[in-house]
Amino acid sequence: MKVIVIIPAAGLGTRMSPMPSAMDAKTKKPHPSKQFTDLAGTPILIHTLRRFAAVEEVSEIWIALRENEIEGFRERLTKEAATDAGLRNKKVELVAGGEHRQQSVEHALNAIAAAADDVVLVHDAVRPLVTAEIIHEVIAAAKKYGAAIAGLPAVDTVKQVERTSEGAIVKATIPRAGVVLAQTPQGFHYSVIKKAFDEATADGFTGTDEASLAERSGHAVAVVMGSPRNIKITNPGDMELAEFYLSRR
Repeated sequence: MKVIVIIPAAGLGTRMSPMPSAMDAKTKKPHPSKQFTDLAGTPILIHTLRRFAAVEEVSEIWIALRENEIEGFRERLTKEAATDAGLRNKKVELVAGGEHRQQSVEHALNAIAAAADDVVLVHDAVRPLVTAEIIHEVIAAAKKYGAAIAGLPAVDTVKQVERTSEGAIVKATIPRAGVVLAQTPQGFHYSVIKKAFDEATADGFTGTDEASLAERSGHAVAVVMGSPRNIKITNPGDMELAEFYLSRR
């Protein structure tokens, strides 16, 4: 049984910075996509990639990128591998992503060769602080149950709201005991995730994450404990927090 990691990294990340087509006033170059923004001097995606490359159980890593970014990132990988044994010894493949996350993951799924019980992990490109412990736990749970995610219990009161033209109105309070905040990685037997994606594509369905497709396909999804530090870098303020956590390692 092998473990294959898919990292969808073809998004634009417009909440993080201006559109990549916009020009930076100082460098006169396009703003980088969120996953290529430097975190402590290194692109976020490289930090994320290193986390999985360092895990012995991981056999190969597939990164879905925008087509025009593949060659540039391939050059960066070659440079990084020269000084990083984990990257140098791990199979890393690049594939063209799609217009949105689900398409990017699907493109990678269609490119890999896997047995039915191989484990496929999908991880956000901009969660660079995931720990080896979380990765191991998701792999173990995916092997046992066929589908698993990292998640955190909700600590704040959760409100269901209705969006209006003047704002949001609370419609109900959801008991926290039954709520989990999903993180990545999310892991699945190859047969489970491939079936879920094939069914979603056939039906024209777009899910919020990979687990939502497995749930829709009728497969139960286990949850293992994530971490408050396993943040998804979405806004500029998240960068400051990520840099703080990196400095505390």
